[in-house]
Amino acid sequence: MSDDIRTKMGLRPVINVSGTMTSLGASIVVPEAIEAMAAILPQFVEINDLQRKASAVIARLTGGEAGFVTASCSAGISLAVAATITGPDLLAIEKLPETSTPKNEVLVQMGHMVSYGAPVDQSIRLAGGKVVMIGQATSTHRYHMENAITDRTAAAVYVVSHHVVDYGLLNLKEFVEIAHARGVPVIVDAASEYDLRLFLEQGADIALYSGHKFLGGPTSGIVAGKKELVRNAFLQNMGIGRGMKVGKESIFGVMAALEAWKKRDHVGIRERETGYLNLWKETLSDRPGITALIEPDPTNNPLDRMRVIVSPQEAHITAWDLAARLRSGPTPIIVRDHEVEHHYFYLDPCNLHPGQERIVAARLAEELDKARASNEVIATPFEDLSRHRFDGALRWPD
Repeated sequence: MSDDIRTKMGLRPVINVSGTMTSLGASIVVPEAIEAMAAILPQFVEINDLQRKASAVIARLTGGEAGFVTASCSAGISLAVAATITGPDLLAIEKLPETSTPKNEVLVQMGHMVSYGAPVDQSIRLAGGKVVMIGQATSTHRYHMENAITDRTAAAVYVVSHHVVDYGLLNLKEFVEIAHARGVPVIVDAASEYDLRLFLEQGADIALYSGHKFLGGPTSGIVAGKKELVRNAFLQNMGIGRGMKVGKESIFGVMAALEAWKKRDHVGIRERETGYLNLWKETLSDRPGITALIEPDPTNNPLDRMRVIVSPQEAHITAWDLAARLRSGPTPIIVRDHEVEHHYFYLDPCNLHPGQERIVAARLAEELDKARASNEVIATPFEDLSRHRFDGALRWPD
């Protein structure tokens, strides 16, 4: 532990069972990407030429015609939307987010209007797009989308995420069919998705991926798809994309992470993760008020997580208080707790270093034993969590 850079800096050494969360650093960067970044950092390159090299790798891995690397998937949304508004018009690119072109409306299903740390619609508005929500939060039908398309429609954005409503909405194939019937390009936000080819195969004109989540590259986003649209998105680096630029190390690091992805032992990784899940299930079995369920990923990524359901009266603690106790102390364990008001959280095994799974199991047992020994149910009012959710950010810097 003494060699841990985090300890030297006075930072807590986090154990991440939340998943590929940007707020925790997203993922463990693969050795190939680290080596590539170290190799190019001392050197000078012509960035546009390096991006052309990246385009070839992205095209080969995603099945798109072209691609480039940007700062994040969020940046990718803004650049792709901007591309549909300005085309290759350099003056229009310079004027954004003010638009001088007749098309600037962007369709999004209401059930996809989520936050991934910032609102989806803000990424669209940064590009000069006017968001047109279609349907209701839990219901979008063909006629909603068909009647929303006008001569001012520039694009339609489709979000793939565990945050979106997963029923009652148009699926991607139908979404694409309706958009393409009227000549509207479709942009898919697939930041946390495992399959690099599926969304373009299903008709998306541009697919956006995180370079730093499942890929294990540096913080970055990948824009892939139709050559003309990708080119027009890349041109936004002469406008709003300037503040979203990436350096040589990120471009080359993503290229290396993509090449490593082809060679990764995906089956072996899943087997290791299954072992972690089984250990936690055994740890939690027969504990009063605790139900542990191994569940598949909601967006069909090939991995499982554990849902830990907490009955406060029997466990003597709420799900949110248990999550809070796990993340307290010198070695915080951060769970996936975005639905914790429903009395459960998730344990995601995809970002653990070997041996950390046992630390997680031990802390779970320790905190549950402490709670059961309490004479009263540990139950902080949930409203208190809501009231203080952003205290840490608002206090920054100290």
